Amino acid sequence: MNALELKIPPVALALLVGAAMWGVAVWVPGQAGPLPRLPAVALLLVLAGALVAVLGVASFRRAKTTVNPTTPGAASALVDSGIYRYSRNPMYLGLLLVLSGWGLWLAHALALLGLPAFVVYMNRFQIAPEERALTAVFGDAFTAYRQKVRRWI
Repeated sequence: MNALELKIPPVALALLVGAAMWGVAVWVPGQAGPLPRLPAVALLLVLAGALVAVLGVASFRRAKTTVNPTTPGAASALVDSGIYRYSRNPMYLGLLLVLSGWGLWLAHALALLGLPAFVVYMNRFQIAPEERALTAVFGDAFTAYRQKVRRWI
């Protein structure tokens, strides 16, 4: 286990990445690149991301299991219905969509580097340890679910 695993809550990480994206857009304005400002698309991505994340939280609430991303071993139910039929991590996918909308709003090419940084961090320090914990708790049921449903989309 790495010291960073399960330490930064995903919402906090998304806020940090979003702030870094904004910082890049402000502090490196000459490197914006040829990105047009697309406010309607940006808003659509933010709204879609919020909806996907809320659907994920609602599924966990209905199953009466924890939504705390720092304690995946405390899960009391394996949620594989609703939006979880399409993504094993809709809450994280929702955050990525919101960050994508933010990146389009900023219209800064270098700021968009926050998106792969978010995905790489989440895969290594959040999702991988969650999957180990869920395998320990749910065994073959989680392994079968993992083989059937993609990590992001």
